[in-house]
Amino acid sequence: MNEILELAPQLAWLIPLLPLLGAAGIVLRILAGHDKGDLAEKPTARIALFTAGTALLLLLGLDALALAQGVPGQIRSGDWFASGAIVLPLSFTLDALSLPIATLFAFIAVITLQFSRNYLHRERGFHRFFLGMCLFTAGILLIVLAGNVALTFVGWELAGVSSWMLIGYAYDRPTASVNALRAILTNRIGDAGFILGISLAFIWLGTVEWPALLHANQLGTLSAGLLALGFVVAALAKSAQVPFSPWIARALEGPTPSSAIFYGALMVHAGVYLLVRLEPLLRQAPALMTLIALLGLLTALYGYFSGLTQTDVKSALMFATTTQVGLMFLACGLGWFTLAAWHLGLHASWRAYQFLASPSYMHLMGGPTRAAPAWFSNRQGFYTAALQRFWLENLGDWLLVRPTRQLARDVRNLDDHVVSRLVGLPESAGVPAFLVASGEQRDKDKIVRGSGLAGALLEWVALKLHHFESRLLLQGGDSRLSRMLDHIGSYLLAMEGLLSQPRYLLLLIMATLVVIL
Repeated sequence: MNEILELAPQLAWLIPLLPLLGAAGIVLRILAGHDKGDLAEKPTARIALFTAGTALLLLLGLDALALAQGVPGQIRSGDWFASGAIVLPLSFTLDALSLPIATLFAFIAVITLQFSRNYLHRERGFHRFFLGMCLFTAGILLIVLAGNVALTFVGWELAGVSSWMLIGYAYDRPTASVNALRAILTNRIGDAGFILGISLAFIWLGTVEWPALLHANQLGTLSAGLLALGFVVAALAKSAQVPFSPWIARALEGPTPSSAIFYGALMVHAGVYLLVRLEPLLRQAPALMTLIALLGLLTALYGYFSGLTQTDVKSALMFATTTQVGLMFLACGLGWFTLAAWHLGLHASWRAYQFLASPSYMHLMGGPTRAAPAWFSNRQGFYTAALQRFWLENLGDWLLVRPTRQLARDVRNLDDHVVSRLVGLPESAGVPAFLVASGEQRDKDKIVRGSGLAGALLEWVALKLHHFESRLLLQGGDSRLSRMLDHIGSYLLAMEGLLSQPRYLLLLIMATLVVIL
């Protein structure tokens, strides 16, 4: 009996693996074509529920063992990566913080999956939804139970990818696609901070194990602050704290169960959990804790005042969540980590229930929604700012979304009109989009439109080349030379069109300076 009890903690790796295997099983069903019709829904839902439910039972067993014999602590199950001096162990932290939170998260995941069986009945993306839910369950459990920072990052990315999948659940709607792009771009900033923290841990400590990282007393105040800063940035982005707050309100495009498990209950609290886990390291950096408290307070105020202007249930719940998570960050910044952990557990449970019940709220309401308080609505300037969510969304779109979408259009056009020609594929459009500034053929002789001296010069050259090619050289010609010159001319025009864009012209100038220097 004692041998069995000693072996039980060594099976901790099964807990995040089981939902991952469930996701793999759903993928195999989709690839095999077993995702058609009503009868195909039950096996998919059963796979997801069985794997998540088994993970929950394993956690309950570990909880009982911890109550009887004490928490197992750090468990090492082997090595999952080794390269030279870099060794990443397959380790798990089973302590008084991770076990209860992992159990709570697994329980909420099981409840949400059960709710989704009927809620998403006959939805076109039924199987895709359960695939995303299994991936997220595996990711969030790995975040909580991982014994080192690198393994935590794997769960961090799993949760991020699955959230992107479910925000863009209705991918045929442009609004859903753009909002999914907002979420994943914002979280990539946090991921960069996470990678910075992992790199500094390897350089300064030679290990990424949580116990060694959190009790690195040899680090000075500045080094501890820099090491913790990367993880704090990741926590701020994942938990939608100012200035990363706007993405979370747009994440409601996904189905209601995904909103409940991602942004009402689990994912939004991942940043809080990371801060609570980093408590010993953060206490060595008081300036960073002050920054966390300030940003948490700003987020709580942002969520509160923006929430007063909302008229639908889910948006009101979302801003209420933003406010509560901001208060958790404020508590961490003030050094009240235990209070933040209790707040996390209570809020996750209550908010999951509210989100799952939100479709029923609309039927229970017998009248119009509650108006904003008079002291708030009478201040027109402040009310307008809160209604516009203090213009943080506009700023985020300008800095992140628009440049990324423009780059995606350029890459797509390059693929359609240059790469496709090289490999002999048909073009998707008659006129290359990057040969005209507006994306439309305004005039058959207007090939590019430039601005400034360089742009005007390039426009003049392009027009002359186009005139020479179309009017003098190739009129009525059908020879091999004509066809060859036609291809060469189209490539040259494409390159000229790219160079006429200010961003590419600036990139060319910078590259030239680098070569010269």
